[in-house]
Amino acid sequence: MVDYYTRRALLRKIAQEECRVTDLAEPFAMSLNAVSKHLKVLEAAGLLKRSKDGRVHRCRMDAAPLAQIDKVVKHYLSFWDAHLDAIQSELDELNK
Repeated sequence: MVDYYTRRALLRKIAQEECRVTDLAEPFAMSLNAVSKHLKVLEAAGLLKRSKDGRVHRCRMDAAPLAQIDKVVKHYLSFWDAHLDAIQSELDELNK
């Protein structure tokens, strides 16, 4: 089972501040390797940027992909609002 809650929690943490991978893994009851796999998924989605300082890996959030999603969703919300308002107007006219 994919644990979306873990990834959301990781994103919430790195949205607040840049964190070491070990610090991110601390509150979870899973291995460091398992947390790293979640981080790789977020990195592949473009939501996480990782930097290395020797053996220390630091993660920070890149919200740019979320901004793109927000733009698309807002477009479709306004599209459907306008179309649903037109349908409602037609139904109101038919019911008169």
